[in-house]
Amino acid sequence: MTMGAHDKIRAIRWHENRVRLLDQRHLPDTVAYLDLERSDDVAQAITDMVVRGAPAIGIAAAYGVVLAARATRFTSDWRQAIEPAIQRLAAARPTAVNLHWAIARMRAAIAMLSLDPATSDSTMPDPAMAHPGRELLAEARRIHEEDIAANYRMGELGAALLDGKSVLTHCNTGSLATGGYGTALGVIRSGFHTGLIARVYAGETRPWLQGARLTAWELVQDRIPVTLLCDAAAASLLRQGDVGWVIVGADRVAANGDVANKIGTYNLAINARHHGVKFMVVAPTSTIDLATANGDDIDIEYRDAGEMLSSLALRECGATVWNPVFDVTPAELVDALVTERGVVHRPDGAKLAALLR
Repeated sequence: MTMGAHDKIRAIRWHENRVRLLDQRHLPDTVAYLDLERSDDVAQAITDMVVRGAPAIGIAAAYGVVLAARATRFTSDWRQAIEPAIQRLAAARPTAVNLHWAIARMRAAIAMLSLDPATSDSTMPDPAMAHPGRELLAEARRIHEEDIAANYRMGELGAALLDGKSVLTHCNTGSLATGGYGTALGVIRSGFHTGLIARVYAGETRPWLQGARLTAWELVQDRIPVTLLCDAAAASLLRQGDVGWVIVGADRVAANGDVANKIGTYNLAINARHHGVKFMVVAPTSTIDLATANGDDIDIEYRDAGEMLSSLALRECGATVWNPVFDVTPAELVDALVTERGVVHRPDGAKLAALLR
């Protein structure tokens, strides 16, 4: 079976001068796409979790900047006119550093533009994509393509660490959360393809159930057998000794190696260490934030209570709700950080600084 059988899903595309997003709120029951023509619609889609996963958020935001540029291309001071739209994109989700990294790249591309955007090139096949949109679209596409290439590289590097036992993953880190192929799920795809994984377990990942709704769906689509378990069953599973690695992604890695990821990751890391199971974080270097000293400095997003109180009975019980979306796993619980530049075993500040140099 070729690798193509394990890589068929793309959740973000630039299609007919629009951003096309697979609406992940309706999976697995309905596969529906949204075609967005305004940058504010992209920002709202990020906030509403139409698109989620740190790399995917960054890519979507990059394309959102392109839409903002198209909307202001005939404005004399388009750089100033585009700024409010960029700020709305940047504010859509606070924790994922890839969002700010991608916007920083788009800002750098904007700074490099010197032509007058008020003058459309009538000789172009599509005048609507005349400067500045054309150059910014090229940069957004580079961000997208580089992410997919990085995921394939991380998949190869991470799979080389596997031992032929089963693996457990948390949340969704696949094609739905990235430009394509995936981070942690990319390692799982590569490991399954090379016969280094006996079985894949996926936690349900409350309260949005990304593991149950998204990861399980992705793996089934790509013909990779998956066993779903409730989050609270993870410790019992690890105790059985069948799992060799817990493999997760990251929304931000602090300078000292602390990892912010979907709520419940910290629980898994503690359980893995107690049961002698290795813990792998798979994330591109764009996720490493040297400006954030440690996990205590990471801005953790909190979401509406209604996402937890999903049944009428709970809504009527009168309880207050604490609903953090992410938690922080200390670096000392991470056995391997896999990036496209290489594997960092037992990451710390010095190792991460050396990696980025």
